[in-house]
Amino acid sequence: DCVWTDWIDVSYPDSSDRNSGDYETFENIRKNDSSWVCVKAENISCRSVKFPDVPLTELGQKVECSVDKGLICNNWDQGPGDTMPMPVCHNYEISVCCIPDRPECRPSTGLTSTSGTTTVSTTTPPTSQTTFSTLPTPIIVTKTPTTPS
Repeated sequence: DCVWTDWIDVSYPDSSDRNSGDYETFENIRKNDSSWVCVKAENISCRSVKFPDVPLTELGQKVECSVDKGLICNNWDQGPGDTMPMPVCHNYEISVCCIPDRPECRPSTGLTSTSGTTTVSTTTPPTSQTTFSTLPTPIIVTKTPTTPS
C-alpha cells in the first residue's frame, strides 16, 4: 500500500517573471531534499496554499497535477481570473501517496526475498484536498472565458 506524504511546497511562483511558475515536481523535491524517495507515486493530491479548500477545477488556472511529474504551473499559461488578479500561478502544494522504499516494494529483479512480517502504518491525507486518481495521462485544468451573448 502507498503512504501519503505531508504537504510539500518547494517552489514559489515569481509574479514578475512570465517564464516562472510553480513547479512542485518530483525532480525539484529531490533537489530540495536528497533524502526524499518515492519508489512509485500511486496517487497525488494538489491544492493552492491560499485556497486549500477550493478544488483545482474552480481556481481558473491551467495546472498539471500528475503521478508522473508532480505539479506544474506556468505563469505564461495563466490569465487574470477570479482568484488571481494577475496572470501568475498560485503557490501550490502537493501530497503524494508513495510506495515505500522497502525491498519488497521495489520492482522485481528476479531475486527471491526473505520471508518475514512487516507492519506499515499509513496516514490518510488531510481532508480538505482535491484528489486525482492515477491516470495514464496528466490532468490539465483549464478555464475558458465565456463571452456574453
